[in-house]
Amino acid sequence: MVDITHKSNTLREAVAQAVVKVSKADTIAAIQNDMVPKGNVFAMSRAAGLLGIKKTPELLPDCHPLPIEYAAIDLEAEGLSIFVKVTVKTIYKTGVEVEAMHGASVAALNIYDMLKPIDKGVEIHHIKLLKKKGGKSSRMPFDVSKIKAQVIVCSDTISRGANEDLSGKVIQERLQQYQIDNDLIVIPDEEDLIRQNVSILSKEKQLIILTGGTGLSPRDATPEAIVPLLDKRIQGAEETIRRYGQDRTRYAMLSRSVVGTIDNRCIVMAIPGSTKAVTESMDAVLPELFHVYNVMKGTRHS
Repeated sequence: MVDITHKSNTLREAVAQAVVKVSKADTIAAIQNDMVPKGNVFAMSRAAGLLGIKKTPELLPDCHPLPIEYAAIDLEAEGLSIFVKVTVKTIYKTGVEVEAMHGASVAALNIYDMLKPIDKGVEIHHIKLLKKKGGKSSRMPFDVSKIKAQVIVCSDTISRGANEDLSGKVIQERLQQYQIDNDLIVIPDEEDLIRQNVSILSKEKQLIILTGGTGLSPRDATPEAIVPLLDKRIQGAEETIRRYGQDRTRYAMLSRSVVGTIDNRCIVMAIPGSTKAVTESMDAVLPELFHVYNVMKGTRHS
């Protein structure tokens, strides 16, 4: 099964369809008049479809078991066709497209099974996904193609050349995935130097990400350096970074990550120095954090 431990729970929705075609109008009339020998076709097919949704991970080996928090199966006859529409919702780490399509397939197959004694020409057509919402595949909340970013590694040992920078490169690689141009500098854990660099760079960059100096050692001073520069703190993003990390390691509660804005144009994010914490912090808030640019521009995102 695919590893989804790095993902966050979000609202996921999928709508799937199947079409059952009969060969004569008498079959549709029998359904509508509840005259099918095997019973009420629509009622039993809805029940079968719901079972199909719930049983998906038991039959498809790579599907993750997940909580189904809403499921609806709509059946409608039009001409010689019966349209099966299945909607599934959950708040989880992975989508429900397969569950919706499986539910539509099972409901359609149940219709076939119930109608075959009275109609030998029943066919199943067009099992397909109509739409899906939620997760990282949803559209980017802001066009980041023109964003200029700066990565700042705050570390005494790396600035002296004693250790190799890994965390800064992880941030750069993630920004490159979003096609965001970025530069990287390494500076010591000096509060005044950190504040000076952020103050200057915030005038030409729209995104500054600092890694390192957010812990509790005597030299960890990144939050103290940048907080006085921030016009507004984004506590929700800070809480999300810590909560996401806490789900994966107990020590995340000791992090002092900071997120905020400067001059209503630049996002500043200070995150821990380990590569694991950097990866988790980026996973926790991107790309949704980019919606801040819409807010600062006074535009809405739907």
